[in-house]
Amino acid sequence: MAIQRVWMITREYSGIAGAGGVKDVARGLSKALQGRGIETTVVMPCYGFLDFRGLGFQDTDIGFNLNMDYAGEERIEQVSFLRAEKEGIEIFLVAADRFIEKRSIYTYTDEDELINPANRKGTGHFDYFAMNILHQKAALGLSLYLKRSPDILHCHDGHTACIPPLIRENDGFRQFFGTTGSVVTIHNAGLGYHQEVSDLPFAKAITGLPWRVIYNSLLNGAFDPFMAASGYAPLNTVSENYAHELQYTELDAMTGWLGHALKDRGITLEGITNGIDIEEYDPRNPERLGLVHGFDPFSGDFSGKSACKSSLLSMLSAGDAAVEFVSGRFSHIQVFGSLEYRRDLPLITMVSRISEQKGVDLVAEMLERGYLSGQPFNMLILGSGKAEIEDRLKSVTSMPGVSGRLCVLLGYDNILANQIYAAGDFFMIPSRYEPCGLTDFIAQLMGNIPVARATGGLVKVEDGKTGFLFSELSARALSIAVSRGISIYRETPELVRQMQINAVKKIQDQYTWDKVVERYLDLYTRALPAQG
Repeated sequence: MAIQRVWMITREYSGIAGAGGVKDVARGLSKALQGRGIETTVVMPCYGFLDFRGLGFQDTDIGFNLNMDYAGEERIEQVSFLRAEKEGIEIFLVAADRFIEKRSIYTYTDEDELINPANRKGTGHFDYFAMNILHQKAALGLSLYLKRSPDILHCHDGHTACIPPLIRENDGFRQFFGTTGSVVTIHNAGLGYHQEVSDLPFAKAITGLPWRVIYNSLLNGAFDPFMAASGYAPLNTVSENYAHELQYTELDAMTGWLGHALKDRGITLEGITNGIDIEEYDPRNPERLGLVHGFDPFSGDFSGKSACKSSLLSMLSAGDAAVEFVSGRFSHIQVFGSLEYRRDLPLITMVSRISEQKGVDLVAEMLERGYLSGQPFNMLILGSGKAEIEDRLKSVTSMPGVSGRLCVLLGYDNILANQIYAAGDFFMIPSRYEPCGLTDFIAQLMGNIPVARATGGLVKVEDGKTGFLFSELSARALSIAVSRGISIYRETPELVRQMQINAVKKIQDQYTWDKVVERYLDLYTRALPAQG
């Protein structure tokens, strides 16, 4: 049976609302499917921070009530829908009180904490599980209302992984979705990402799933949506190596042993490395990315990179030059340290959530211990996250040997991130674990050579050919890899240029969505119910 209709159930979508790589996969894969003539529909929540009118969404007359019982309490919640068409893809936003009151996709904000100190900034929403179930029931209810049963329901992460058991175990869905298959993509299996719930009576009441399903879906004593999905749908991760790590290495300890629990059930995780939409990060279109000058890595013309570097570093030099960071476009970014543009110094960059998972603590330790002392470099870091690591980075900007060579930008801005990717010579990704990694692709498309730890999907970086890899999880190992890059920059710049060209060619040959979509179409076909 040919796949003709796919529904993406996701909490993120690039250009609407995003917090991580899910947004890029949801949009990139949807565009690739639509390009194959497959009718693609996206269903996601309408968060309170969205300017949905400005995004082109219009009201519909679709609305209904959903059973959202708590244990011992019958409850009804109302949903309605807004609709837009983008790039030929139909997108529905689920409007409900639970979603409208949210100021961020997954966590509380400064404003939330100000209103209620119990809702601490950066912590997850207390009603996360109810949000997830409401979203999933709303998506299924919408399909019923429209009388359009998709061939495939593609469920992204633990937030939507209850859909496979819901369409097989719920009397209201079973017949309608009888010919529908489902697929669950695990974007991150780390602890805290499963969307599990320990209150089993609550899980049973709000999902409506039978007790046998609840008890058969436990991981470490909690109801785990990935475990629940595993009996009803194929599960895949976002790189081949991450799938292997989860089921065959000790790194699975970071997931609470999800991979091994699935393996013990005879379930094999499939790895499909994410693609990238080159158009979104193409420096030949500088206006789109907010760059001062374009360049063409696809033909090997990187001449415009020097203009990108000098422009950015002039804003970060000491004195009055940093106007953009005081009252301009980037006034919401906090600046610590300064840099001076020098043509002979390589610019080492990082754009990341500031956390242990991303290995930013290793960067701080590398600088604190002076592992790069005597090396000529400039370093620029953009991101926000764990306060303790942020404080370490701020402190190290004034250390002897580092002062004037390191600038830390706390916060995030998409245009600023693009400018850093385009200005940089080397891009650090020292992750403890990394399901796929998109930043290595983005950096490579802008001539910024990755220095990455060989874990998860980052092994797609080829050491010495498209970037630099190191294996040991230590600041010393990171410094050795960075030093390799600095030495090559100084001594054999022609090798740097060849690595830049190699990286772009590899992305074009293997990792565009029009190529990766073939793997998903095969997985979709295998997910279809047997026709008897």
